[in-house]
Amino acid sequence: MASETPLPAFSAIIVAAGKGLRAGGDTPKQFRKWRGKPVVMHSVDALNAAGCGSIVIVAPPGLHAEALAAAGEPANAVTVDGGVTRQESVRAGLERIGEKKPERVLIHDAARPDLPMAVIERLLAALETHAGAIPALPVVDSLAVSDSNSTMTGKADREILRRVQTPQAFRYADIVAAHRSWTGALDAGDDAQVLMAGGGSVALVQGDERLKKMTFAQDFADGRTVAQFRVGQGYDVHRLQAGEELWLCGIKLEYDMGLAGHSDADVALHAITDAVLGAIGAGDIGTHFPPSDPQWSGAASGQFLEHAVKLANDAGYTLGNLDVTIICEAPKIGPHRPAMRTEVARLTGLAEDAVSIKATTTERLGFTGRAEGIAAQAIVGLCKLG
Repeated sequence: MASETPLPAFSAIIVAAGKGLRAGGDTPKQFRKWRGKPVVMHSVDALNAAGCGSIVIVAPPGLHAEALAAAGEPANAVTVDGGVTRQESVRAGLERIGEKKPERVLIHDAARPDLPMAVIERLLAALETHAGAIPALPVVDSLAVSDSNSTMTGKADREILRRVQTPQAFRYADIVAAHRSWTGALDAGDDAQVLMAGGGSVALVQGDERLKKMTFAQDFADGRTVAQFRVGQGYDVHRLQAGEELWLCGIKLEYDMGLAGHSDADVALHAITDAVLGAIGAGDIGTHFPPSDPQWSGAASGQFLEHAVKLANDAGYTLGNLDVTIICEAPKIGPHRPAMRTEVARLTGLAEDAVSIKATTTERLGFTGRAEGIAAQAIVGLCKLG
């Protein structure tokens, strides 16, 4: 879901031209699956959720189709060949993205798939007063200076050192000019160094441990331990009424009656949304989207669920799985279950095998048995990794 407060317009370059040999396997790491989808797709989805206008994926030569497929074939993305060095790859991306005449550009490593919205917001805010901005974290360990024989020769002051992450944000005109004028004999460590060499100022904003770079095979095993696990449950009911559309799990069903409500009355998505909000202690759907607010009249319930998932992600939680049961006498849910799973997986970012959709009747007992309405109940599992 896009940021609730519209962010300044920006474009993005995703550097995905490496071979990823240290991660093992025959497929470049940026195209391998992690948490249910290719690594590069995570970054594309996060950038687009923030309202990114256009994306250039810097891909290995000859693997452009594979890069776009791994990214999910986004309509706003194109590819360009990477260079011998990272700096050459970024330069190629900058020249291609320049066709869109962006004012701001984010340059991101595909190998950092877990991209929090809050970091994007901080970076773009910093561009109001600086030509560039980078996310950084403090160094917490003691540091030693070593010689070629692995003998300690001194210490470094960790108080003045920072760990640098991506995405790095820049005013486009400044960063492309800095790359074009770069005269360093060696490849720059990152784009902030290129901008500084060109006289531009670089702000440091708070980074996030979630932006850890995936480098080795064990990173794909995701060996982090579960630091906290939460469960949420949701329940919702809407009455059936002639002349209304019937939406369930984000799919419109052809039926002679539909569900009545202030929004599209998708009772299943409402139950899932309440389950996610409940798991993080963030109230319920009515708290965030009150029926008294006319802007939600007829609104698609998918945006309610995307909002709840964003709140969970901002709090550091990742959805692990969900299970929803639709309670009705008719229509039959079975024929629509595959499409429903696909749509709920899309809205939540889960793999389809982590989405369970079931249906049952009440043997003609109660309001659902009399076909007066449809009910749904859902449970979700969230985890915070450490």
